[in-house]
Amino acid sequence: MMLFEACPPTLAQTTGGDDYPVRRIFCIGRNYAAHAREMGKDPERDPPFFFTKWAETLVPSGSTIAYPSQTGNFHYEAELVVAIGKAGRDIPVVQALDHVYGYATGLDMTRRDLQLVAREQGRPWDTGKNVEQSSPIGPIHPASEIGHPAKGAIRLTVNGHVKQDADLADLIWPVADVIAYISLFYRLEPGDLIYTGTPAGVGAVVEGDVIVVTIDGLEPTEVTVGAPVRD
Repeated sequence: MMLFEACPPTLAQTTGGDDYPVRRIFCIGRNYAAHAREMGKDPERDPPFFFTKWAETLVPSGSTIAYPSQTGNFHYEAELVVAIGKAGRDIPVVQALDHVYGYATGLDMTRRDLQLVAREQGRPWDTGKNVEQSSPIGPIHPASEIGHPAKGAIRLTVNGHVKQDADLADLIWPVADVIAYISLFYRLEPGDLIYTGTPAGVGAVVEGDVIVVTIDGLEPTEVTVGAPVRD
């Protein structure tokens, strides 16, 4: 007897209209030097670090996302998202891009006040990062069609005003390095997403704000911040 009905898989969309079932979300922290500095950290090229988010935090571009509970400092973070298409463990850097299905624009929305308190106390970041509707994503472009973007503008606007403006070439750890590193700890599988880090310029948003992320060659991600979350 089935005790409960499992939720259907979380689906992202591709530019070809296909479903991409999402398995896990890995997020790389402080992968742009200027952002590391604005967060009060040294941008030296130490080994990367990452945290995870539930697939259920994913929402498509065009969504209205509720302002989350227990925060007064809800931040945007524009990111290049990598969609994994081939499984692997202990993947060499030179083979890492063979495991990529495609790329998308995305957002890592953050309860910054809760994240900073957790950081100061040496505790996990879950309450600051693993938040409902906190992982908006645009359509995934297959790498077979666009290649592997290693440079190009990444920008974020709030209500039409530019807040983040950098280049993918500024990544401290490029996509291949990030894939190789995560695969040391986990077997990467098709359906895994990697949010590769955000440039400098992060900041707070309020109800009614419209956030747009653009990356050269990719379709944008756009979301509106809605009213505070209610059950």
